[in-house]
Amino acid sequence: MNLHVVILAAGQGTRMRSSLPKVLHPVAGKAMLGHVIDCARALSPQCIHVVVGHGAERVQKALAAPDLNWVLQREQLGTGHAVAQALPHTAGADQILVLYGDVPLLQATTLQQLSQQAGAQALGLLTVNMQDPTGYGRILRDAAGRVLAIVEQKDASAEQLLISEGNTGIMALPGKRAGDWLGSLSNQNAQGEYYLTDVVALAVAEAIPVEVAHPASEQEVMGANNRQQLAVLEREYQTRQALRLMAAGVTLADPARVDVRGDLSVGQDISVDINVIFEGRVVIGDNVIIEANCVIRDSVIASGSHIKAFSHLEQAEVGQSCDVGPYARLRPGTQLADGAKIGNFVETKKAIIGAGSKVNHLSYIGDAEVGCEVNIGAGTITCNYDGVNKHQTRIEDGAFIGTNTALVAPVTVGAQATTAAGSTITTDVPADSLAVSRARQRNINGWKRPQKA
Repeated sequence: MNLHVVILAAGQGTRMRSSLPKVLHPVAGKAMLGHVIDCARALSPQCIHVVVGHGAERVQKALAAPDLNWVLQREQLGTGHAVAQALPHTAGADQILVLYGDVPLLQATTLQQLSQQAGAQALGLLTVNMQDPTGYGRILRDAAGRVLAIVEQKDASAEQLLISEGNTGIMALPGKRAGDWLGSLSNQNAQGEYYLTDVVALAVAEAIPVEVAHPASEQEVMGANNRQQLAVLEREYQTRQALRLMAAGVTLADPARVDVRGDLSVGQDISVDINVIFEGRVVIGDNVIIEANCVIRDSVIASGSHIKAFSHLEQAEVGQSCDVGPYARLRPGTQLADGAKIGNFVETKKAIIGAGSKVNHLSYIGDAEVGCEVNIGAGTITCNYDGVNKHQTRIEDGAFIGTNTALVAPVTVGAQATTAAGSTITTDVPADSLAVSRARQRNINGWKRPQKA
């Protein structure tokens, strides 16, 4: 079946009280429209058309992709008018699936069910039974339960407002009838708009079947018109993620206090304490412990490693049985081999740390290659930046770097070499040698401290 998807994303979202177009407001770190686009992609449609209006350039720039066709709705005259703008781009479509850019929790399985039920001949509706359908169009049915029409909230009678079955707006149009139906819409209603929902009555009048599907939950089809609703969507999304993680074998100290803002892959027997945030693409192996208040972004943590509290990892690779933190910061390009240790208040950047090596505390290791079983003392700094260029430091296997050593790159410390505490190392240190570079100590006997006047 030749499927086209039309996503309506032209609204301003005035109740957000923001200069940011509504569909770009994030849920789990991704624009709401981005979630909807990804859901549509899961259906493998012939094309995805995104109808934009308010902030069109900004929306297109934020989510530009070669598989998206951007359609401009210059005037926002209703949902029917919006879909009509995309219609010229849907030639040959057997089915046109209409989605909304502010409904980020929608599942691909729900859309697949709707699409399959409707096929190329019927009109498909996604409806939901709600405890409070205020604001939603109501589904009108006959005595036999067949759908007759949809009436919008502002046009509904008091009796119709008692109906609990609400219209989600998500609809599958038969491609051969869409043009005629959209061309027949009228704006004679309370809003003065062209309602897409009016095509239901047109289909019924032509005796075209109306197939109805339902989402797994009411929350799946929730939209966000203000920041309060946005917060509800965020919490629902994170609840789903927490349930998924626990089902996969992760222990969460408090499922309400972990945030997944990207793609998180996990092994078994992982322990995650409170207030941990995962962003981007993160992969975690078996038996990993992550303590409280860590932020892990676009990183890989191999089995058996321990990330202690308040540590930040970004584009880092942590090997097996490593120990990181607390209060460690692994910046992009950091690679820890198996058994490496990064202690408290240590920062690394573009640093390869060999197996069994230790950077225990209060050090900065950047643009460096550190061998195996190296010990780097507190306060060590690789001086890698000369104001214009970055330079490399190499520390070979078994070296011992004394406390408060400054390694002025480019420089190499040979295997099993030692640098004395407080040294500034500006030239290469041969293997198996001691480098001492500091001023000779001078003691002044009888010296008195200055006194306050």
